[in-house]
Amino acid sequence: MSDTKNAPGAPITIKKYANRRLYNTASSSYVTLDHLAQMVKSGEDFVVYDAKTGEEITRSVLTQIIFEEENKSGQNLLPIRFLRQLIRFYGDSLQALVPGYLELSMESFSKNHEQVRSMMQEAFGGKLPFQHFEDLARQNLKLFDRAVRMFTPMSAGLPRQEGSSPDADTDPSGADQILELKSQLEVMQRQLDKITKTL
Repeated sequence: MSDTKNAPGAPITIKKYANRRLYNTASSSYVTLDHLAQMVKSGEDFVVYDAKTGEEITRSVLTQIIFEEENKSGQNLLPIRFLRQLIRFYGDSLQALVPGYLELSMESFSKNHEQVRSMMQEAFGGKLPFQHFEDLARQNLKLFDRAVRMFTPMSAGLPRQEGSSPDADTDPSGADQILELKSQLEVMQRQLDKITKTL
């Protein structure tokens, strides 16, 4: 791995040394996990490499950032039930499908988050955008349901019933867990809806 400057438009290269120090090759300076967290929030793309082996360790560093953020007072975004459900998927037959499902759900949530932010700015200008929040929540739930049906082909042809449980002949270690994960995401969406209505 070269020490040269990053090419224009390319992700910033961060090197992690044995003493856990992180080095930003673009700014030629040492940074902290807080710095990297701010880079993520500002939309700056970076890739982290182990300075000794050259192995890419971006995933583990991002996970460490989440761990640090979760340990800060009032910064808990990951419900315990959600974490337990996520752990159960490791080694499961549907493990490969989970990242795509979570990515789709988070992208949908992120898009709606930007819409809500824009609406709030309009609200301070004298408009009242709150009637749109219910529509946003409904759009999210539709996307979640579509994702679940895509990742559970055995139930794709079945009508969706609120509060109903999967058929007994479905795979309890697969479809049931996907549906449980969907349920947790729906709860998170309802909580967001309640919060925005109190603003």
